[in-house]
Amino acid sequence: MRPPAFLPALLLIGAAPSQPFVIAATGEGYPHLDDALMAVRGQDATVLIAPGVYRECAIQQAGRITFKAVQPGSVVFDGVACEGKAALVLRGEGSTVDGIVFRNLRVPDGNGAGIRIELGDLTVVDSMFLDSQEGILGATDQPTRIRVERSTFSGLGQCDETPDCAHSIYLGTAGSVTIARSRFERGRGGHYVKLRSPRVDIAGNSFDDTAGRNTNYMIDLPEGATGRIADNVFVQGTHKENWSGLIVVAAEARKFRSAGLAVAGNTATLAPGQAKNPAFVANASGERLALGKNRLGAGIRPYEAR
Repeated sequence: MRPPAFLPALLLIGAAPSQPFVIAATGEGYPHLDDALMAVRGQDATVLIAPGVYRECAIQQAGRITFKAVQPGSVVFDGVACEGKAALVLRGEGSTVDGIVFRNLRVPDGNGAGIRIELGDLTVVDSMFLDSQEGILGATDQPTRIRVERSTFSGLGQCDETPDCAHSIYLGTAGSVTIARSRFERGRGGHYVKLRSPRVDIAGNSFDDTAGRNTNYMIDLPEGATGRIADNVFVQGTHKENWSGLIVVAAEARKFRSAGLAVAGNTATLAPGQAKNPAFVANASGERLALGKNRLGAGIRPYEAR
């Protein structure tokens, strides 16, 4: 197989780049990620990142930028947040994060994240978010499109460090959010996925709460949503702050229509020792959802209207 044409020659022949952050189109390298972003000055660009543990952060101010690990999983941003927010603060026209690990992000307001998306579309693939207050966080009233695929969220969330909880993923947009083929596990508070968006597509993921502590819902759609929740696997753990529902719709407001939200093909069970009787779907929207066949283990009620 021929290598992608955009990779600079020094990477194709195996030579170590002289600098860890390389602009793919030019082969120019920089010692810090912010230096590379300043060099492209708002133009669209791919920044190739060499393997390593980086105790730094970066802010994207413009353009469409792809942040790509040369070797997926070998690039780690560890413990440093820009603007008291995240390792990557994104407010360009669009962003892609590919193959990067984020860990140990904590800030005083309790929302230390791997990624804070403030403007533009976002795609995250093959990435990991570990042992932080939050994985991905962001809110905008623009119709942005956010997609997370083949990524892992582990050891995230909190409800005891600050008055408001943090979550593994917490996103708000007037557009859509897609989460596919990703893993959520070992939550440390809050919800695994909390979305304020009129349209969602959450499919093919696993939610393993067996080792969770002080967690709440698996999926929270606090203002309602349409779309689908399909083909996911859920295991509800024993150490819950709120065990009452796995998927909860419109618990805070009825801002978005929920009629026809499809929930089908999912599998849900309780971890050994879980003696509660949660609802698989708890619906406070007052609208009719499209509930299909879901495989539910003993002790899980299929539906609850609130």
